[in-house]
Amino acid sequence: MTRSPFLETDNRPLPLRADLQVVAEFIPSQTRVLDLGCGDGALLEYLVKQKQVKGRGIEISEAGVLACVRRGISVRQGNLNEGLADYPDGSFDYVVLSQTLPFLSNAGRILSEMLRVGQRGVVSFPNWGNWRCRLELLLTGRMPEPPGLPQPWYEAPRWQAFTVTDFSRFCRLINVRIVE
Repeated sequence: MTRSPFLETDNRPLPLRADLQVVAEFIPSQTRVLDLGCGDGALLEYLVKQKQVKGRGIEISEAGVLACVRRGISVRQGNLNEGLADYPDGSFDYVVLSQTLPFLSNAGRILSEMLRVGQRGVVSFPNWGNWRCRLELLLTGRMPEPPGLPQPWYEAPRWQAFTVTDFSRFCRLINVRIVE
């Protein structure tokens, strides 16, 4: 058998951070997805190429917006703390908020907005109540740094550590139901 000298499309899945892979598993194929705080657009690129979603992102950092554009991702520069007023009710099937919640000044407002513009929301964040985090804190006296955090906590504009239990309680307080 001879090898063709022509290039072929590589259909292997794109490498994705472990936390984003978990988020991607919640998103069905051929849906409309809005990624809030989309960073460099890696999740959206994966979803567009592997699940044929119609994806759009919102990112506050200029570097993140440029990275998204380089990937061919539809992105808008914006501050999530200002809300999602530009989007009508039910514009998306899924709205993703991955690793962004600890940096928001009004988490309740953005969760409500997510559920207004999307049928479902997918939220991920570092769980500081995990035993590994607590052990690292105990042994080193320092808060662990989650993978993918764009900058150290002390350089972030605002940063809040919380646990899955804290988030569940918060959702009950604002009448948001957690499905999974």
